Parts: sequence; structure tokens; C-alpha cells
Amino acid sequence: MPEAERDAADIAAELREARERRDDAVAAVEEHGESTLATVRDALRRADRLLDRYVDSATGTGDFQAYVEFQGEFAAVVEDLDEDAPGHDAFERANEAVDGRRLSESDFERAREALSPARELADRLAEREDAADAVHEATREANRRLGALDDRIDELERLVELGEADLTAPTEELRQPIAAYNDAVRDAFDDFRREAPARELLAFVADAAESPFVDYAAPPSDLLAFLDSSPAEGASLPDLLDYADYSASKLDHYVEDPGTFTARVRPHRTYLERLSAEPLTVDWPPPSAETLRFRREELVSVVAKFAPEGTVARARELREVADHPDYTRLRRAAEAEAELSDAEVERVASGEAAAELAEARERRELLADTLDGSDA
Repeated sequence: MPEAERDAADIAAELREARERRDDAVAAVEEHGESTLATVRDALRRADRLLDRYVDSATGTGDFQAYVEFQGEFAAVVEDLDEDAPGHDAFERANEAVDGRRLSESDFERAREALSPARELADRLAEREDAADAVHEATREANRRLGALDDRIDELERLVELGEADLTAPTEELRQPIAAYNDAVRDAFDDFRREAPARELLAFVADAAESPFVDYAAPPSDLLAFLDSSPAEGASLPDLLDYADYSASKLDHYVEDPGTFTARVRPHRTYLERLSAEPLTVDWPPPSAETLRFRREELVSVVAKFAPEGTVARARELREVADHPDYTRLRRAAEAEAELSDAEVERVASGEAAAELAEARERRELLADTLDGSDA
């Protein structure tokens, strides 16, 4: 079972627990107030620094001056803390632990232990921050898994939808006219690419790129400008690509300005090499009938600019394909043929895919409800 589905319940539980921890931490701070606990925390830090600094010099037969300084500074920590402050008793007990005429490391340790109640109070502020971070992290993880479940549900819905297609449907009724058009437009474009001046070819591509249903990338503007102003004697695209490999001395026999030609053409070699008829073809499986109708109108107009009438006629016939009374059923069957393996078809037929989809939806609902708090 995919991880996104397997642990959704665990992630939801972790988010609920993180929220409970945060709520408890907030309540613990509010019991005494943030400013009061901050005062206790600051006093505790002063006390800890003193205990760490003087543990060697103020104990045993150490420096008497250090001993005096330590006791005075530690007593000041206690005196500076309001008697009504929570944890004040802990500071007093710690002070008593280090108030002897001679101190040892064990006295310092007893002082630290005496401060434990105050330390627990001060830790409430840190716990509140840690708990808030835990909620943030748990929420982020829940959202991430929610997105993964959404993707999984989309996949399963698509699988079930395609699995219910009629795999015996005569998809060739759509495939044959589309394939005939694609073959014709590829042949026509190959001829155009091979024979027409590159300037004319790129002008065609520039116009076609403005059509919403023809996915050409517009030619580089500097290349178009160069060919418009300094055409290489009507050279075709294959010739331009050959010239781009020539040395300057050899290129001088074919173009007026070899340096400019090289600077304008060679950087766009990959773009030129990839120009093909593919943006003019119809995918298989085909798009929706509505999309194909719109594409057909664009393709007839665009293809007529370079292709023979026979190819244009093939483009016109795409309207009949889009108007096929069983187009939706045949298209879905074609998609199923292209996308589904035999094992996936069996999963749908056995009901396994539908059961997995239902489970994924339940897990998604659990996460979504937990995120918005409606599962409380």
C-alpha cells in the first residue's frame, strides 16, 4: 500500500497530539503569565552562571575573595526576585545550600537541585515554543500527505474511469484518419523544411506560434532579423545548418558576412535542428472532441500556408473525426489501450482499484478533518 495512504491515520494522530501538547503548554504559561515566568527564567540564568563560575574558586580552600563575591552575588539574585514570584522558595533553598562558612562542590550541587522547581517553571516558556514548532511541523506533514493522497486519488479515479472503458470499441475509426493526417503533414513539412528558404520557413513558424492550438516556439528575434536583412541567398534550413559548421574561409564563398552569420546562426543551431511537424500533428490518444474541433480550424489555416491541397484536405477531415457520434467512447477506449497494463485492467475488473480508491478517500477525509479541527 502506498505510504501516503498507509500512515495517514498516524499523521492525523500526531497532529492531534501536537495540538494537545501546545494547548497544555500555553495554559501552563498563562497560569503565571509570560512576563512573570520570564523574570524567573532570567533569575535562574543568573544563578546558574554564578554556580558554574564559582564552583572551583569558592569551594574548599579556594580563593576567599571569590567565596565572598559568590555569596553576595547569589544572595542578590534571590533578593531581586519578588517574594510573591513563583519559584521564589526554590531560590531561597538554593541560597541556604551555599550560605555556609565553608563550601564544597556538593553544596553547589544541592543548590542546583533546590532550583529544580524554578527550572521547571522557566522551562514552560521553552516548552510553549517547542510545542508550537511541533504543531507547525505536524501540520506541514499532514498537508504534504494530503497532497500526496490527492495525487493518488486522481490516479485511482483515472484508473477506474479508464478501466471501465469498452476495450473492444473500434478505435481505428478515429486512429486511421488522424494517422493519415499526421503522416501527410509530416511529409509536407519535411519537403517545406528541405526546399523553402530558411527565411520563409521561420516566418511561417513565427506566424504559427501565435496560433493557440499550434505549439511552436517562436523563432529567436535576432535570427529572424538577420535573415530578413541579410538572407544567405535564399538558403534552405539544411543549408544554413551546414554553413554553421563551415570555417570562415569556406563560409566566405556562401554568405556576404561570415562573422555576422556565425554570430547569428550558430547559437540557435539546436532550435533550428529541432524544427519539425510535431506541433502540427494530432496526438494519440486524441484530445476531447471540442479541442479537436478548435485545433482542426487552426490546422487547416496554418497547414494551407505550405502544404499541398491533399494534406489540407486531410486536415479538414479532422472535423468529421471530432463529430463522430461515438467519439467520447472511442477516445476513452483509446486512452485505456494506451495507458493501462493488463494488470491494471484486472485490478479494475476485480474491484481492487475501486476499493483502494474508497480507502484513499477515507484517509484523505480523516486528514482534512484533522487539519481543520472538525474531528475533535
